[in-house]
Amino acid sequence: MRQTWRWFGPRDRVSIDDMMQAGVEGVVSALHHVPTGAVWTAEEIAQRQREIGTRKDGRPSPLRWDVVESLPVSEDIKKQKGDWKAHIESWKRSMRNLSEAGIEVICYNFMPVLDWTRTDLAWERPNGARCMRFDLIDFAAFDIHILERAGAAEQFPDDVTAAAAERFAAMDDARREQLAGNVVFGLPGAAETFTLEDVRAHLAEYDGVSEARLQGHMIDFLAEVAPLAEELGVRLCCHPDDPPFPLLGLPRIMSSEAQYQKILDAVDLPANGVTLCTGSLGARPDNDTVAIFKALADRVHFLHLRNVAIEGDAMMNSFYEDEHLSGHTDMVAMVRAIVAEEARRKAEGRADWSIPFRPDHGQDILDDIGREAQPGYPAIGRLKGLAELRGLYHAFQHPLGAEA
Repeated sequence: MRQTWRWFGPRDRVSIDDMMQAGVEGVVSALHHVPTGAVWTAEEIAQRQREIGTRKDGRPSPLRWDVVESLPVSEDIKKQKGDWKAHIESWKRSMRNLSEAGIEVICYNFMPVLDWTRTDLAWERPNGARCMRFDLIDFAAFDIHILERAGAAEQFPDDVTAAAAERFAAMDDARREQLAGNVVFGLPGAAETFTLEDVRAHLAEYDGVSEARLQGHMIDFLAEVAPLAEELGVRLCCHPDDPPFPLLGLPRIMSSEAQYQKILDAVDLPANGVTLCTGSLGARPDNDTVAIFKALADRVHFLHLRNVAIEGDAMMNSFYEDEHLSGHTDMVAMVRAIVAEEARRKAEGRADWSIPFRPDHGQDILDDIGREAQPGYPAIGRLKGLAELRGLYHAFQHPLGAEA
């Protein structure tokens, strides 16, 4: 398990020096300032590599850019409208430039419109920590009463619709604006920042795009880019839907093992792989994330290890970002399965036997609170998660752990 850390660039409140002190081995980053659909040039890639390779005082750092997260797939590609063919060519040129710079792992997603969705970015826990939360009632209040999407009320259970009406009525204007901002105005990793009107316009563009049609568009995209990735020695890995159930009337196509398997089978190349995110997949009660990893392990190229606590047994439910060793995913079993898979790969002589992972998200604790880091990406909360995951990994590598 190669220990990595997500970094949003020079404006990130967590510095290269901080990452070095955390003991990470590599960096996960992206060129968020480059417009979606444009080429990531060799010059821009080299600049980010220089930034990662330089400490605050100008001395070199030992860190390097290991994983891209994310090289965005444009809405035109997902819908197969407008400049989608030109955008695929730009994506391929970007991939070639990344490969020439020595970067071999590219994470992306195929979620329509919104990258990932939460209703609260700093929900207080009983111990005073803050975390991100998806509250189904709040989301329904947003969808039905703030966004005012046609047909929204019919897509939630009756009790949720009724509760959402009551909650919306009790909100003042400031709370309504805050909720809308949390949901649609842009989150870390998103390639765009949206207004409510932007979202309405994007949703209208997806009228008539079914799950099967979106799957077909993704397969068409991969049929274009995966052979080149194979030729270049690049590993592509799709991130699951977050959350892994339909929102805003949009189709979800990467929310379960069966959906992943369909895409992997359709473009059956080793380069076409998986970003296994235990938090995203783990937000659905019927997803056994350890079993999903074992089923897809041969094609898992990148790992996001985090945990969520689910507040219900329906597919669509409320959840919050829990501590790394708590929540729906049995993280001990997960790390054990990862260690076993790495041993299998190493025995086969695979060069990619060590799977890069990062401690995904984290609760704001101690001096994280008030630091105003990217939501979900505090320094200390992620360091705590990394330490716990690192401890599990070393325990399973130790002779006593192996015997157990």
